[in-house]
Amino acid sequence: MESRPLVLALPKGRILKGAAPLLARAGIVPDADCLDESSRRLRFGTSDPLLDVVRVRSFDVATFVAQGGAQLGICGADVMMEFDYPELYAPLDLGIGSCRVSVARPVSDDPNEDWRRYSALRVATKYPAITRRHFATRGINADIVHLHGAMELAPMLGLSRLIVDLVDTGSTLRANGLREVETIAHVTSRLVVNRTALKTRPEAISGLIARFRAALAG
Repeated sequence: MESRPLVLALPKGRILKGAAPLLARAGIVPDADCLDESSRRLRFGTSDPLLDVVRVRSFDVATFVAQGGAQLGICGADVMMEFDYPELYAPLDLGIGSCRVSVARPVSDDPNEDWRRYSALRVATKYPAITRRHFATRGINADIVHLHGAMELAPMLGLSRLIVDLVDTGSTLRANGLREVETIAHVTSRLVVNRTALKTRPEAISGLIARFRAALAG
């Protein structure tokens, strides 16, 4: 029997805080400093001696799990859509971190101008794959400006006509003179599992999935 602890990858920031009550209901209480953003530690024990957690960037959770560094993770559907790793199995929608991936444009643009009639558009985003696929379905070639943050600056500085970004309340868009014009996908966080790990440690991982399912039901 495998005695090493399983590793659950958790995203830093607001999703981690939102996941804490769910983890507790599943009987998983990480070391106290896991939720402390000032802590420099990245790996933590939990109340379950057979489970550790690691705290990583939200965009990296899928990669850690797909590559086998962690056997499970809590991952936004946006990240799963972007990377589309075949190694990942997502048994549960956890219903946390609700937001959307949207197209936005400057409020100063001519409201009568239909950007969907163009054959090519420059778009700033941290989601190049999602963006290319979305615009391709409309017959538009998306020229991607790949940024990792501050997407809202791109139109005002002349880098792009549009942006594709993760939107929660929309307040950051409005504060920077942008408005949503299309929703690409609604996003929540999912429990993701490495398919190979599920085959090699089926009882332990199935047991954790069952604990999360019960926590959602409760």
